[in-house]
Amino acid sequence: MNKGFKLVKKGELEYLTVPSFEETGLVRHCFTTRLGGVSTGEAASLNLSYKRNDSPENVRENFRIICEAIGVDHNKIVFSDQTHKKGIYIATTDDLGKGLHRESDISDADGLVTQQKDVPLCTFYADCVPLFFLDPVKKITSAVHSGWKSTLLEIGKEAVSVMKDMGSNPDDILAAIGPSIGPCHFEVRGDVAEQFTDKFGMEILDRTVGDKSFINLWKTNVNILIASGIRERNITLAEECTYCNRDRFYSYRGDDHKTGSLCGIIQLV
Repeated sequence: MNKGFKLVKKGELEYLTVPSFEETGLVRHCFTTRLGGVSTGEAASLNLSYKRNDSPENVRENFRIICEAIGVDHNKIVFSDQTHKKGIYIATTDDLGKGLHRESDISDADGLVTQQKDVPLCTFYADCVPLFFLDPVKKITSAVHSGWKSTLLEIGKEAVSVMKDMGSNPDDILAAIGPSIGPCHFEVRGDVAEQFTDKFGMEILDRTVGDKSFINLWKTNVNILIASGIRERNITLAEECTYCNRDRFYSYRGDDHKTGSLCGIIQLV
């Protein structure tokens, strides 16, 4: 398994990329930080969600900034509709602009996948686990939001299944797990901890302190991807905790729910 995303700085703007994805030359992509935008207050500064305490004008400008930096047309970006389930939506050129510049009919989609060029996919985060996929052979890509509920539902496996239906061989798929809340801070109690350990085994339990259990969502998702047929050597783990690194990332738990939103963007070229 590969460790670490690449940090890119352009003035005050900072974002991350996946080295193995970059090496293919097939995609433009990023995972954002909270740095380099125009938002103020609790959503300062590169907030990318209309659902935060921020103005629509700021959000649109922040998208213009980040998309210009990575060479993507922000007018074409396609938003996911995240409901913490395992729905995967296949996006096409018919969906361009949905969510940012026009109304969207995409529903119950915590993951987006496409086989068409110039269709930028966008998913949102502030502690939840970002999953990125790229099949460099069949030229299929996907962005997936794997919150703890979606992780329990094995949304990563669902994304691989959809890609297989589109022609992918899991042996060829590159996968990446982005910055998110780490085992150091993903604290749950009672039935939630039991759901994880019953389904994925005790190895994903980092530790127990009193009635609190700390679950390793990174390891859980790595195991899900490997069980789905992805080679361990094709997986890149950012291994960065959003809670620990609140100077760089938004963290819903770390910022006491008053925060902005990060996003993952990926587009075939």
